Amino acid sequence: MRWRYRETVLALCTLAFFATMAGRLVISPVVPLIIEEFAVSNSVIGIALTGLWMAYFAAQFPSGILADRFGERPIILVAIGGTAIASAFLALAPLFSLFVIGTIALGGVAGLHYSVATTLLTRTYDEIGTAIGVHNSGGPAAGLLAPPVAAWIGVRYGWRPAVAIGAAMAIPVFVLFAWRVRPTEPRRPDQRMAERFELEPILELLSRPQIAFPICLAVAGAFVWQATASFLPTFLVEHRGQSTELAGTVFAGYFVVQAVTQVGVGAASDRYGRDLATAGCMVLAATGFGLLVAAPGTISLLAAVVLVGTGLGWGAALLPRFMDVLSESERGAGFGLIRTVYGFIGALGSVVTGLLADLFGWGVSFAVLAALLALVFVALAVNWALSLGY
Repeated sequence: MRWRYRETVLALCTLAFFATMAGRLVISPVVPLIIEEFAVSNSVIGIALTGLWMAYFAAQFPSGILADRFGERPIILVAIGGTAIASAFLALAPLFSLFVIGTIALGGVAGLHYSVATTLLTRTYDEIGTAIGVHNSGGPAAGLLAPPVAAWIGVRYGWRPAVAIGAAMAIPVFVLFAWRVRPTEPRRPDQRMAERFELEPILELLSRPQIAFPICLAVAGAFVWQATASFLPTFLVEHRGQSTELAGTVFAGYFVVQAVTQVGVGAASDRYGRDLATAGCMVLAATGFGLLVAAPGTISLLAAVVLVGTGLGWGAALLPRFMDVLSESERGAGFGLIRTVYGFIGALGSVVTGLLADLFGWGVSFAVLAALLALVFVALAVNWALSLGY
């Protein structure tokens, strides 16, 4: 097979997602060390992480508008370069207040990437489920490398060098993307950007039943994903009694599974339907959380990692559903708007899960995550059984 330019675009978009995700994921394995240095609680660190993810998703809508005005390439470059700068700032923060500012800045710049890259791939590929699945695997691939490296560095040298590796990973990706990806033609280069923020068309798009229903599903899915990305290593240390290094390795294993299964989830959604693939993901992940909370032992832990890692790859099944119902002219800003809405609300997963852990323990907080996924499955089943058409 001859390597084509579209494969270059897909590969470098995936690497860019890898870099922007790595900058965020290196924080989670060293959360206990950050809590110790700044003398804060799970709830307070949860606020910082919620700020990171809220900023990440708040950037999705304006990123689509910027891409429509200037093209996808410069926006993705700002996302990668900004991740490098924000990671360095975060690693140097002397006060917790500056740490919070750094996490929010990191989320904001990293959030410029995903929607814009998805739109670029939609312009490049016909089978978007498979392409989005490949692109999404960049996040789990970052989870494969970044958490265990961050945990190892954190234990030996402190959390600051661990967080700084986000910058080290982003810089070479920035250079490659700038070198190999061509500029794209903007969709709306002459339209005033203020017009894109008018409330009436925004509400019209979000109120369409075929968009509003999957947004609700995505809110629950994002809530669980954010909580897992923020606190799985801490859960493993405090609830299951694992060491920081082992928890980082298990966390990486979770992302390994997600990296391997993302493409399969996307392909299944292309072949068997978005809803069936999404429902299957919910069942797998909910079962995995049940094992994490209630079943001790190595075998149950390994099974849980496989189930949760596969199930929380629901984005490759559900997100193409939005592209299926958006017109070509709506996909840039429209998909960014959708990502902002469901992700911004879903980012509450970090602070709520941290608060539940402080109040009731880690077992209860992770059981709530399983219940949310089960609720999504029920909603899909009811929609199918009653032929509601959402």
